[in-house]
Amino acid sequence: MEAVLRREYILENLCCPKCAAKIEKHIGALEGVSRALVDFSIQKLTIETKDSGLWDDIITRTGGIIKQLEPGIELRNAVLFPNRETAKDQDRPVSVKDRFRRICLILGMVLFALGMVFDYVPSGTLPVTLPPLMRLAVFLASYLLVGGEVLVRAFRNITKGEIFDENFLMGIATIGAFAIGEYPEGAAVMIFYQIGETFQNYAVGRSRKSISALMDLRPDYANLKTAAGLERVSPETVRIGDLIVVKPGEKIPLDGIVAEGFSALDTSALTGESLPRDVEKGSAVLSGSINKSGLLTIEVNKVFGESTVSKILTLVQNAGSKKSVTENFITKFARYYTPVVVFSALALAFLPPLLIPGATFAEWINRALVFLVVSCPCALVISIPLSFFGGIGGASRNGILIKGSNYLEALTKVDTMVFDKTGTLTKGVFSVTKIVPAGNITEKRLLYYAAHAEAHSSHPIARSITQAWGRDIEAGTIGGYEEIAGKGVSVRVGDDTVLAGNARLLETAKITVPPVEASGTAIYLAVNGAYAGYLVISDELKADSRQAVEDLRTIGVKRIAMLTGDSRAVGESIAKQIGLDTVYAELLPHQKVEHLETLEQGKSGSGKLVFVGDGINDAPVLARADVGIAMGGVGSDAAIEAADVVLMTDEPSKIVNAIRIARKTRNIVWQNIIFALSVKGVILVMGALGMATMWQAVFGDVGVALIAVLNAMRVMKTANK
Repeated sequence: MEAVLRREYILENLCCPKCAAKIEKHIGALEGVSRALVDFSIQKLTIETKDSGLWDDIITRTGGIIKQLEPGIELRNAVLFPNRETAKDQDRPVSVKDRFRRICLILGMVLFALGMVFDYVPSGTLPVTLPPLMRLAVFLASYLLVGGEVLVRAFRNITKGEIFDENFLMGIATIGAFAIGEYPEGAAVMIFYQIGETFQNYAVGRSRKSISALMDLRPDYANLKTAAGLERVSPETVRIGDLIVVKPGEKIPLDGIVAEGFSALDTSALTGESLPRDVEKGSAVLSGSINKSGLLTIEVNKVFGESTVSKILTLVQNAGSKKSVTENFITKFARYYTPVVVFSALALAFLPPLLIPGATFAEWINRALVFLVVSCPCALVISIPLSFFGGIGGASRNGILIKGSNYLEALTKVDTMVFDKTGTLTKGVFSVTKIVPAGNITEKRLLYYAAHAEAHSSHPIARSITQAWGRDIEAGTIGGYEEIAGKGVSVRVGDDTVLAGNARLLETAKITVPPVEASGTAIYLAVNGAYAGYLVISDELKADSRQAVEDLRTIGVKRIAMLTGDSRAVGESIAKQIGLDTVYAELLPHQKVEHLETLEQGKSGSGKLVFVGDGINDAPVLARADVGIAMGGVGSDAAIEAADVVLMTDEPSKIVNAIRIARKTRNIVWQNIIFALSVKGVILVMGALGMATMWQAVFGDVGVALIAVLNAMRVMKTANK
């Protein structure tokens, strides 16, 4: 497989979605470019090539294309989530060009107001009356001050073959208004268009600011512990095994293990949980958490590029590269919609006067101009990507990382949910869940024998027994330790001989073991040749697993199943406790894929199958499912890489939150689509019937776009509730 070279750039001052589409199209057509993508939401250009030798030429030609299509856009290297110092440098003062544009807008509005005073004040009231030529000059000066830039852009784009854009539409509509003598309407349309554009750009900027607030996760520095003392360095320079010091109030810059100290961590930026988490020596800590109280010394176990905060930022910033079906449809729709409306306007302007007796060109051209003004699809092209990106950003603040808007959209159609067991529905940590003594032995005494018998073993089951005992092991009482392969151990505890292991161990010693039904691993004990009872060691259910399954059914998931490599008895016991429909147990990784494909055949036509897992053995199934969800806290790197969604808190209930955020995002997207098309449709019909004015047409364009963008911003806020 050929290596793909991928670079990312920021398109500073990109404020028009159609400009973004044009740039993407032209750069994608360059020789050597295998893929070009412009993400309007975060002003990011991504270029991929398989021929690294052409890279310098590609970048040179890319810069030329941008300068030719949109001279105001600056291409710079991407630092999408910079540190605070870099962010401050980017807060530049208002440019001379922007100030000039604002002054022209204000002067144009003043001249328009003067013209309207002379136009609408009754004759004889004012001492001076504007002659027709002066009246034209006032409104034309107002129009040129406000719309001169629009006309220049339209002319420049026409010379490049880019005709059907909003500049052309507004230019020809307003020039047409002046041509038929409607001076006030021509100037007013351009003024309100520019005012609407200003507010629209402000709203888009606010939305982008909400999204880019994720950069607050990024640590600014690390306090590296050296022989000479503490040295403040960039997190990128710290290596695995280095010791860093995190003071109260500081952000943890890299993943690691607490080597010294005790504190409470604010992990809300990563997980969405407000409750602080206590950590001590030996505790694992994640970058992006904030140290609330004590001084911590942390041994770094991941370089910055592999750390939690780096992965979160990478996932979020690249999410826009995987577009939803709705986004792709709107992009194609916009490509054909505007030309169709333009040709319809031409037909509306010229056919009725030629075919209908008494119809005048002035009247029908006016109707056609309304058609042109309202035709721009910006409301959809801007608001829909912002809606999806807002949903992804809001989900990330809740500890749910979604790798693309296509996966966010897929979560709205979940039909079948399939879970792994260990580490997904259960904690993945063994514990003693049942103690059943026999004869005269108490539970405490039975646990005492078991803990001392297993004291020398490092097996997870043995450790769970010693942890359940919770007291010091009396090492002096233990002797004659013998491990019997595949069966258990024989050991002397004080004056007693203890056997601890599976049923075969006791049967070998000719000790009768009563039948036991246990939803876990049973450890049988015999003391001095007599059966003494058993302990059940099982993987404890997560606190929210049952509630998550109930909530999934409530929101409409039709079938919930489990695939596990554990024993059938354990799998069926877990399924019964939390109410699953189907269980497939004792599976190898390839068998999980086979059973997943069987489950997929039973889903509804448009429904999606989601698999949730955490281990390396789950990676093939995560990749095979329509949507793969990985547990990011305990999950393996392979599972997180293969998954489409990552849950930072390992809580199954977060899946329900993710589906609800996805559905809320979808609702807002469709609200914008229906609202925009409905308003435009009504105004188009009214314009054709001569019932709509230019002013209403402007509302149908910039007004609708502004409302749609403001509605899109709700996604981020509702996702955070």
